[in-house]
Amino acid sequence: MAEPETTSGPDLTPAWRPGDARADAASMLRVDQAGEYGATRIYAGQLAVLGDRQPAAHLIARMAAQEQRHLRHFDAMLAERGVRPTVLQPFWRIAGHALGAATALVSPQAAMACTAAVEDEIDQHYSEQLEALGTSDPSLSEAIADFQADEREHRDAAIEAGAEDSVGYPVLYAAIRAGCRVAIELSKRI
Repeated sequence: MAEPETTSGPDLTPAWRPGDARADAASMLRVDQAGEYGATRIYAGQLAVLGDRQPAAHLIARMAAQEQRHLRHFDAMLAERGVRPTVLQPFWRIAGHALGAATALVSPQAAMACTAAVEDEIDQHYSEQLEALGTSDPSLSEAIADFQADEREHRDAAIEAGAEDSVGYPVLYAAIRAGCRVAIELSKRI
């Protein structure tokens, strides 16, 4: 008796599997683009509240311009590599702006505390990515290292601008960092 003939449809196997260097790089790129997008939204929220009335606003505007450069670069890498952005981007648009506006409403120092917390978390995240990438993806590693230097500069500038003088700094700082960790994990996968 002959075996029944089977027809196979299109191969729906992913081009790479989790743990594969390309899958890991795609996940890294997705989360990095989401993070830079979120940062631009946080700064937009802060500037919407502070306008140009506060000395911190000039610092925030400079940092926002650097984040916009990072975002454009990661947007281009997503397109070049055919990696989809996170589907959570509409949520990050609202959440980032709300976080920025809320911290700026508290005080310019709270806005700086937000920056210090976010940039500390991103610095750690980028360090972990660079270690995981090793030499497997030089163009992504180069971008991450370049942008990490800017993020460290932002953190240091925020601390100099009075982040640690914000009311409830330890709690605010810890809460924002925890929120960043959740956003990172979600954006890697979704």
